Amino acid sequence: MSADTRSHQAPERTGPGRRRPVQQRSQERYGRILDACAGLLDEVGAGALTTKEVAHRAQVPIGTLYQFFAGKEDLLAALAGRNLDLYLGRVEHRLLAESPAGPAGFTDLAVDEFVVMKRTVPGFGQVDFGLADAAVPAGVRDDQHLLDTELDNNTAVALRLQALGAELFAAADPAALTLGLRVALEAADAVLKLAFRSDPEGDPALIAECKQLVRCYLAAQFGPR
Repeated sequence: MSADTRSHQAPERTGPGRRRPVQQRSQERYGRILDACAGLLDEVGAGALTTKEVAHRAQVPIGTLYQFFAGKEDLLAALAGRNLDLYLGRVEHRLLAESPAGPAGFTDLAVDEFVVMKRTVPGFGQVDFGLADAAVPAGVRDDQHLLDTELDNNTAVALRLQALGAELFAAADPAALTLGLRVALEAADAVLKLAFRSDPEGDPALIAECKQLVRCYLAAQFGPR
């Protein structure tokens, strides 16, 4: 990965009351809280989620939760960030193992890994890299900036994906590639929501259409000239 590419990585989101633990015991509690949050999201959804119930499920005092998270929005933001890190790790592993060709290859593996996480990762159906539902729950003031306080969620994801796969795109202008990836994410998000709305495992036909849509768009914008 070049220094140029790394410079376009999105900065980590920070917020009031958000403190990443350093000690091993605190790290374990932090992870347990996020695991509890993810599990409860599958059961009750983002709207009914409460920090009190998350703390109870994680078997920590509510005060411990508030040592790490300022409130519900901060908790969901941390889960979205963890999900993004996991997703990017999976995408990077596939890129290194398979060396896909151009925008089409990048699209296929990026969509595949998102679909796998949608099927298998607790809470991902409710909070992936942002709120999956259009309805903003109480306690969340700014659902469009869960990953970064300055960038909207899809722009933050686009920058991180760009940092991983920029060399696969024939784009001289990094800003143009960021915009193109953001548009692709918006389109993919809409079609994949439809795919999982009609089938809890994701409608295979709609997933295939999502890939085709994004492939065609990215190839037209950034494919070989």
